Amino acid sequence: MKQKKNNFLIRPAFYLVGSLVLSGCQSLVWPDYLRPKVDTPDRYVEMSQDAAQNQIAKDWWTLYQDETLNTLIASALKHNTDIKVAVANIEQADAVMKEAGTLLFPTVALDAGGTRSRVTEAGAFPVFGDNPRESYNFKFGTNFELDFWGKLSRTKESARASALSSRYAKDTVALSLTGLVANQYLALRSLQKQIQIAEQNLVSRDESLALTKRRLEGGIVSALDVYQAEVASANLRAQLSDLKRLQALSLNQLALLTGDMDLAVRGLGQAQADVMALPIPPVPPLGLPSSLLESRPDVRQAEAQMVAANANIAVAKAALYPSISLTASWGGESLELQDVLKSAARIWTGGLSLNLPIFNGGRLNARVDQEAAKQKKTLATYERTIQTAFTEVNDALINLRQQTEREQSLQTSQDSAKKMLALSENRYQSGYSAYIEVLDAQRTYNEASLAFVQARQARLSASVELFKVLGGGWQPTETQ
Repeated sequence: MKQKKNNFLIRPAFYLVGSLVLSGCQSLVWPDYLRPKVDTPDRYVEMSQDAAQNQIAKDWWTLYQDETLNTLIASALKHNTDIKVAVANIEQADAVMKEAGTLLFPTVALDAGGTRSRVTEAGAFPVFGDNPRESYNFKFGTNFELDFWGKLSRTKESARASALSSRYAKDTVALSLTGLVANQYLALRSLQKQIQIAEQNLVSRDESLALTKRRLEGGIVSALDVYQAEVASANLRAQLSDLKRLQALSLNQLALLTGDMDLAVRGLGQAQADVMALPIPPVPPLGLPSSLLESRPDVRQAEAQMVAANANIAVAKAALYPSISLTASWGGESLELQDVLKSAARIWTGGLSLNLPIFNGGRLNARVDQEAAKQKKTLATYERTIQTAFTEVNDALINLRQQTEREQSLQTSQDSAKKMLALSENRYQSGYSAYIEVLDAQRTYNEASLAFVQARQARLSASVELFKVLGGGWQPTETQ
């Protein structure tokens, strides 16, 4: 009993020491992954040095409080073909990861067979026994490679990182897709509002044309005023036709992005929401840290690819060292089928094999060099992704601020143009000015109104772009 107790204590210690030795050998072959340092400023150029609490809102589009937009994005995330391809890539990567994981376990196979054969009886040596004769056998065999240098575990690590990368790739596609849908939806609503303004202005111009014709009949004005009014109405009708064309194209693009080709049939092309009524989402506070870049899926994808590349170098390096495998088999073999399970028919083997590469013309070293070059490439890609992301956030912050100021200026311009139009119409009807002054005021008011709507769309689109480059949006916390 004392000897068994000692064995009970010694075996776990032996396994622990063995695992530590194996892990140490793996680290000696190639070091574990460490995140590289990429030099970027702590904060963005548009922000002050004040600290701020923040969090990323993955469903950032809900901040616009538009149920139609929410429905469109839900449809896009479900039916868009790019999303389907990304999901299939995830499934493929998961299957590869599962396959890599099985390399750490022994393989067990069953071989069974039966043969009937006849040997020659010609010659000097007689044939003993039956001819032809039968033979039956079955055998369980197993093979297990000791992961002494970490080749198998690093293969699993690489597959796991690749699977994670495929998930981040899908998130990147989804983030880009939701941004496209949101921007296209804002463009559609903007065009609908511009069409509404153009139609209202067209009514006003047609009324002015009718008034001018009556004044011509009364001998108050010349035919020149009528021709000028007709030109103004015709030009506005042409502009209205172009706006409707752009609306149809925008609707078709939305149908493609969402995978729903019946959008126009269901009446989405009809005005449902005023782009001017959509709320302006909250903007990031002062002191937004650049560490938010880590939430971007493309940055995470690039880092997962670096993890895989580092593990692949370890796999290539481990191939330079000897591989050790344990083999065993157990079964039965007999000339009679009914005897194959008897103890006398038992057969078994057990062994240890070692394979050490001695000369291969530098092929294995070349593979190490290939993986090292791939790692350098993934590192450069990671650095470029970080730098690009930082630049995109700075650009988006600048665009949002400038578009906000631009919208405010164009709102003032629209208000002044409306007053100018009313004043010019009163002056013309009172006979104090020529009709060309009214036409100029109408054109100015129409252009100012359309520009104001376009500015609101640009401001909302700038907020969409900022949410997208931040990795999914921004939302204030309760402590702010």
